[in-house]
Amino acid sequence: MSATKNYALITGATSGIGLELARLFAKDQYKLVLVARDQQELDATAAEFAQYHVEIVTIAKDLFEREQAMELYDVVKSRGLQIDFLVNNAGQGVYGKFQDNELDRELKIVDLNIAATVITTKLFLQDMLARDSGRILNLASIASKTPGPWQAVYHGTKAFVLSFTEAVRYEIKDTNVTMTALLPGVTDTDFFNKADMNDSKAVQDPDSMADPAEVAKDGYEALMEGRDKVISGLKNKVQMGLSNFMSDPMVAHQINEMQKPVNEK
Repeated sequence: MSATKNYALITGATSGIGLELARLFAKDQYKLVLVARDQQELDATAAEFAQYHVEIVTIAKDLFEREQAMELYDVVKSRGLQIDFLVNNAGQGVYGKFQDNELDRELKIVDLNIAATVITTKLFLQDMLARDSGRILNLASIASKTPGPWQAVYHGTKAFVLSFTEAVRYEIKDTNVTMTALLPGVTDTDFFNKADMNDSKAVQDPDSMADPAEVAKDGYEALMEGRDKVISGLKNKVQMGLSNFMSDPMVAHQINEMQKPVNEK
């Protein structure tokens, strides 16, 4: 694909893995459509990316709302932008035992992690298939491969993202459109603050967290190569490999021990 012709659209593009993915596209001289909730953060990101001398379009949409996910597509189409790369990066979690968490918040997370991904993938994929060209990267997680005590809804949503990506990828295998899933582990982003997860054992050692730039590089390379999925980081690859030899209850116990609060016995 021409690096000067069309656009890469990244959701959740102002921080963490999404920001680093946007940076990789910019360095390779792709035009960008950056999507996030906060227009000021989008403006700041666009200003930072001025050094790359690429065209940048910013669109503020709250993808917790299904209607706004649909509006995102409408805005892109109304501006005549052709999306060659779609990165569904936006996602959140909520920490705590399922019976104690607020239902409304969990449903919002389902809407962001699942509904928004389905909506944007459906609409932009149809355009890509019509011209037989395009690539999609969906942010799954190693959480997609395991039950997740203390993050039951988040793990469930990411299991959906991985299964959904692999299924649609197979459906379109005879086209020139590809779908790739990126599976990071614990990464040094604002995810844990937003999930109220700072008391979890999983985040007590900052040095053990992955660099979002390295995670983004793994995902970017897999996307460009048209691979089906990539687990980012050797430690995560080993962990996922070992879990294949354990029963689901054993894996659930292991994840519980990793994710429970530091003061939980």
